[in-house]
Amino acid sequence: MFRFATPYAFALLALIAPLVWLRRRQREPAMAVSSLHAAAGLPRSPALILHRLLPLLYYLTLVLLVTALARPQWGTQRMPLDTHGINIVLALDLSESMAALDFTHDGRTIDRLSAVKEVVGRFIANRVSDRIGMVVFGSQAYTQLPLTRDYTTIAAILERLQIGAAGPATAVGDAIGISVKRLADIESRSNVIILLTDGRSNSGELDPQAAARIAHQKGIKIHTIGVGSQGKAPFQVDHPIFGRRYIYQSVDLDEGTLQAIADVTGGLYFRAENLEGLREIYATIDAMEKTDIEIQTFAEYKDLYLYLLLPAFAGLALWIILKNTRFLSIP
Repeated sequence: MFRFATPYAFALLALIAPLVWLRRRQREPAMAVSSLHAAAGLPRSPALILHRLLPLLYYLTLVLLVTALARPQWGTQRMPLDTHGINIVLALDLSESMAALDFTHDGRTIDRLSAVKEVVGRFIANRVSDRIGMVVFGSQAYTQLPLTRDYTTIAAILERLQIGAAGPATAVGDAIGISVKRLADIESRSNVIILLTDGRSNSGELDPQAAARIAHQKGIKIHTIGVGSQGKAPFQVDHPIFGRRYIYQSVDLDEGTLQAIADVTGGLYFRAENLEGLREIYATIDAMEKTDIEIQTFAEYKDLYLYLLLPAFAGLALWIILKNTRFLSIP
């Protein structure tokens, strides 16, 4: 970043115009010649050309000196952030029911997990300064990624999630328990769990509502999201005889438990039956769970006036030498 530390020094440039006028007044001849026709055809010597350029060297030197007085500087701007954001754990359901094909994106049908990846990826991209971790669950629950600010890595891990990687069932209580453990490791202004599932807790060792009470005791807020359509949902299966075909199965979403978890911890429960609804939910949570970021701007500057003073002094020295030797004016 370039700047002048003392720009008011440029006011001295206003004195150059009167100086030019005074010097031209002093150069008026003391004796007039009737005619210069006899010398009109003579070629100009290099010395004469240099003599006429000599005033330009004088004024250029003055401009360089004034610009040096203005102290030109080049600096590197730095903007350190107050990185005391919040901690967010994304608890994502990878059970087999997430393969239901009841979401639509750009005119094509996609499974629930693909819809979640698309929306959660946007949510991650919008965060600044917050630590984000990821817990996945099915029949078991485990930490997929500890709390980090490396959003590129988080997005890459999210894209690699696969349905059934944690087992076919749904262990909501264990997912909350592991998420609480991850948040307990690092202090923060606020700790939030965003739990997303499409089913009912039917696996694991910890009861979901008991886990929610533990989270509440530790000051952790849980937002719960139930995804998927009501009733029966289509699934794609590969039959050994009939080949690939679609079957419809009932989906059992335990909205009561999800609502209770959110209520106990001071969070909110959301229901998403389509991609647009899921986007709106994460946009709402994103707006709710914001942290004020303090930005301090400063810059380190390097003075550049020496690069102007040196040629200015060289030009001034040359002007003095020429004015007092080759182009000496008498009187």
